[in-house]
Amino acid sequence: MALTHNLGYPRIGEQRELKRATEAFWKGQLSEAELQKTAADIRRTNWLKQKDAGIDLIPVNDFSFYDQTLDMSCLLGNVPSRFQWQGGQTDINTVFTIARGTQGGASLVEDDKDCQTGKISTFASEMTKWFDTNYHYIVPEFHAGTQFALSGSKIFDEFLEAKALGINAKPVLIGPVTYLSLGKVQDAKNPDFDPFTLLDNLVSVYEEIISKLADEGAQWIQLDEPVLSLDLSYKQHAALKSTYDRLAKIKGAAKLLVTTYFGGVRENLDNYLALPVDALHFDFVRGAEDIDVVLKRFPQDKILSVGIVEGRNIWKNNYDVSLAVLQKAKAAVGDRFWIAPSCSLLHSPITLNNETKFDDELKSWLAFADQKLLEVVDLYQLLEGEGGNEALLSNRTAIASRKTSKRIHNDAVQARLAGVTANDFQRSSNFASRQQSQASKLQLPEFPTTTIGSFPQTNEVRQARAKWKKGELSDADYDQFLKQETAKCVAFQDEIGIDMPVHGEFERNDMVEYFGENLEGFAFTSNGWVQSYGSRYVKPPVIFGDVSRPKPMTVYWSQYAQSLTKRPMKGMLTGPVTILQWSFVRDDQPRSVTTHQIALAIRDEVVDLETAGIAAIQIDEPAFREGLPLRRSDWDQYLNWAVKTFRLSASGVKDDTQIHTHMCYSEFNDIIESIANMDADVITIETSRSNMELLDAFVSFKYPSEIGPGVYDIHSPRVPAKNEMIGLMSKAEAVLPRRNLWVNPDCGLKTRAWAEVKPSLIHMVDAAKHLRSVLPVKAS
Repeated sequence: MALTHNLGYPRIGEQRELKRATEAFWKGQLSEAELQKTAADIRRTNWLKQKDAGIDLIPVNDFSFYDQTLDMSCLLGNVPSRFQWQGGQTDINTVFTIARGTQGGASLVEDDKDCQTGKISTFASEMTKWFDTNYHYIVPEFHAGTQFALSGSKIFDEFLEAKALGINAKPVLIGPVTYLSLGKVQDAKNPDFDPFTLLDNLVSVYEEIISKLADEGAQWIQLDEPVLSLDLSYKQHAALKSTYDRLAKIKGAAKLLVTTYFGGVRENLDNYLALPVDALHFDFVRGAEDIDVVLKRFPQDKILSVGIVEGRNIWKNNYDVSLAVLQKAKAAVGDRFWIAPSCSLLHSPITLNNETKFDDELKSWLAFADQKLLEVVDLYQLLEGEGGNEALLSNRTAIASRKTSKRIHNDAVQARLAGVTANDFQRSSNFASRQQSQASKLQLPEFPTTTIGSFPQTNEVRQARAKWKKGELSDADYDQFLKQETAKCVAFQDEIGIDMPVHGEFERNDMVEYFGENLEGFAFTSNGWVQSYGSRYVKPPVIFGDVSRPKPMTVYWSQYAQSLTKRPMKGMLTGPVTILQWSFVRDDQPRSVTTHQIALAIRDEVVDLETAGIAAIQIDEPAFREGLPLRRSDWDQYLNWAVKTFRLSASGVKDDTQIHTHMCYSEFNDIIESIANMDADVITIETSRSNMELLDAFVSFKYPSEIGPGVYDIHSPRVPAKNEMIGLMSKAEAVLPRRNLWVNPDCGLKTRAWAEVKPSLIHMVDAAKHLRSVLPVKAS
């Protein structure tokens, strides 16, 4: 029979309870028992909320203290050997150790030992983007000796916890093929090792997990295989078949639902439909291209789960459009279908109920996670004739209001964009000429040091901002406070010898939200938090209309910081593609049009910074790669407009103004030509967690511009040793021209504490000084 279900729910708590509890635990201010109680309270609230909304099948094990992929690794006993896990049961401390690294005396670098403690100091596991979202997962590591074994109880504990509350619980697992596909080989002796040779052992553990869940009373188990929305190899297809052939034969097991999302399955459809499982989920929002062929060919022995409510954006569902699809589905498969969001609601803010600052018109256009649950139930009731007519009329009114609202369209913005010419996408000279002009102007040493922009946002900074926003601190007093923080930051950089300092960004709450607050066409939530990674949450702006810049956004602070030092201050901007990717974007015009509007606004800011005497300007694009469509056949179109967008934002300055960009936690090999085409003078990238592996793409391509491979992993609290940084930069110098290398952290320092940042940056500067003192290493 038809029913409603959900694929996953935000785990952070309406008031960010999980963040506060987790960070207090890390600081030793909260016991593990207290942290676990907070987590249990969040889970209980989440489950009961979904039950009260009318959701029939409710996910469990979608909760995580850090990341669901990391939880899967711990459940499977896949803990990298450098963490010295001794086997047995993994626990919350295992999770945090893998995610954050360890700070002790001994490390992977010789002469970095503490004989008194004997603790290991080692880097955290690599982190990268989850498909094309802004969520980050901890990358599983594989090698020839990897052995999987059931090593955790989290999923079983949480299922029994939900069951005791009367929840019709559906345990959720990352599917075996997706798990192997998203991992990385870390095997120095066998770098070409094929992780799919581990499949037999891996599936054996899944069999054990599924059998145990069935014994505990699970009737349905959800296995997420989002790799089905990608271009798959023959090996992956074979792995899907062999995996589910085995899982389907588990005697007395629960029924299996396999899900895929984030796009269409396209040529993977036949093999997906052939999986011997009980139900299949399709994303009919981002994979709308599949609807007709799926309905025509869907097998009679399975249940069709229709993902019809967008799980990744915040716009209200158009009930008339969705009902048309659901009516076609019902005609095709009868009652053998379920209604669900398109994907986990992890990527959506929790509830609109806490958004008291939105005006009624704008609020009527939106739906957060809780409202999306109600949309699923409304659609079910409308389809089944169980009521909902009032909801349908309200929905139609909101959809019509958004289509006709005058606040969305700005004729001046549209006219300016229409007047852009080819010259607006080009710098005056090529990089080689610009490099000479910039070297003459900046007078930097070899291996110049810089940071990526932000410095620690201390409790004092956050409290001052909160008081200012509440009107408890005057504009003048807040301005003075920020100047004091900026001055201390610049003085520290001068003191330790940072060659190109930054102002610290103390006036900014978030690298995207700050710019959105200063641009027209944006709106902002009060509590619209979503998880980026671990305890790092963000509040994406809402782009609802045409974008423009009414006044300068950063010039005041960059100019003030430059007045405090003789060194060249670097202006800091967030790039247009990243602003787009990290916002909830209007869906009534192409994304390329919206991002070009943002680019023109950033271009104005770049020119104003140059006019104000700022000689180097960084336009951050950490989200450049995550905008890639999931299918390679769709890449060229995106890369074309994304590269042009960056160039449009950066090309209004003179040759001797140095344009930097920054990218983090990306794979670069397959888009390196497009990165080069962005024509930045300097790019800084994340490389410390990958041990400089991500640098390979730039070496193979012979990347023409300057590059700063990150040597300080800022997503971990550990302080890297000077020798560790020297080792990483020596690897870079061996393969890239010395004159093109910068020394910098992986990313901004906003989330770190000064107690970690100060020694780390001192080590970084000392490492650069050492590198300058030794003879060049011949690049290969």
